[in-house]
Amino acid sequence: MSHDATNWAIKQRGLKPTTKIVLWHLCDRFNPDYGCFPSQLRLAHDCEISRSTLNNHIGQLEAAGLLRRIPRIDPVTKRQLPTRYILGFEPGFTPADAVPCPEIGHRGSALGVDAEAAPEIDHTTTLPVEPCPEFTHGIDAKAVSGFCPDPCPENGQSRVRNPDTNLVREPLRKPVKEEEDAQAREIDFDRFFAELLSALGLKANATLPAWWQGWPARKHVRRWVNDLGLSEDRILEVAAESRADHPNPPDGPKALDRFMERAAGRDAQSIAADASRAKAKRQRKGDIGPQPSKDELAAFYAAKVNSDAYLPQNMISTAMCGLMLARGLVTPERLRMRGVR
Repeated sequence: MSHDATNWAIKQRGLKPTTKIVLWHLCDRFNPDYGCFPSQLRLAHDCEISRSTLNNHIGQLEAAGLLRRIPRIDPVTKRQLPTRYILGFEPGFTPADAVPCPEIGHRGSALGVDAEAAPEIDHTTTLPVEPCPEFTHGIDAKAVSGFCPDPCPENGQSRVRNPDTNLVREPLRKPVKEEEDAQAREIDFDRFFAELLSALGLKANATLPAWWQGWPARKHVRRWVNDLGLSEDRILEVAAESRADHPNPPDGPKALDRFMERAAGRDAQSIAADASRAKAKRQRKGDIGPQPSKDELAAFYAAKVNSDAYLPQNMISTAMCGLMLARGLVTPERLRMRGVR
């Protein structure tokens, strides 16, 4: 892994999200001493896409002049080895369109060579058995991949199934809309990530610490949203609060995990408490029945006065005594006898 390579990949603009992910994983597999030559199976696994889709995006990167592919052949078995990828930031990089074949001189015009001055080639004759060192054509296709040497409609000139051979063409509206939505989400997340760096005291346009660079840091921040359920505003708030105890910016997003987990726990407790209070309030409202009328209250207290059960002196108010007397439910003598005044 090379931080210079991944930083260069992140700075590339105008690429589709999946194409940029492919470029980033290629740079992530770059070794400063040996170069970049991951297998397609490994790249497809890293990018979570099929090999045919991977080849499409690599072709787009090569067409954009961001990399160049050099197929490699085992000199003994004549089998295909993992392709060598020369990335655009490497010293002496030259786009594929400007690289001539040393044997036959094709694409020489890209370097300013006069095509008319080049020797004529008889295309009816069989190509030499020895392959071109750069592009490996001239080798029996069976020795390379095991496929028939004649191109087939399914695979064409490639060793990978062509994803566009499906005769049932789906409408483009939904895929295009999904891709536009994905691009919009990426733009929103870039804005949020820049605000997060600013809240932590880091400048997005400056050289960031190593653990804040590249796709892994962004993926770690996404976990705070997806796994902990924190909103972007809440994350920015917690990040600003964390600077009160630690003025220096954190080395990486992992240093903020403890703060984010505590904030998520407090939010969960607050939500649970609010739900409990709302439930208790609904229960209390449900328990309250209709208020008794004055006649019902007067009859209830009159029964207490006329009975021989214990009657506290402050149980019946003066107003209630007036209600009972007005309705003839009790007599003044009975009230005095019961000690009600």
